[in-house]
Amino acid sequence: MSDNPEAKIATADALTLLLHNQHALAAAIEEVTMWLSANGVDSVAANAISAIETLDTNAQGITDAIMQLRQS
Repeated sequence: MSDNPEAKIATADALTLLLHNQHALAAAIEEVTMWLSANGVDSVAANAISAIETLDTNAQGITDAIMQLRQS
């Protein structure tokens, strides 16, 4: 990546917005998962939980990248 501080800030800001979107998606999927479980669709709920786990894992990677950009 460029040593341009403005580019790093813009990249970190964009990643922060993506991270917020990811958290919102995870929350929405969690709500749907609870509804699925309550209505006896456990196999689909299990798949939704896997999706949430993937979002959580990727969110950590995005967070790490944001921190690295903001500290450099």
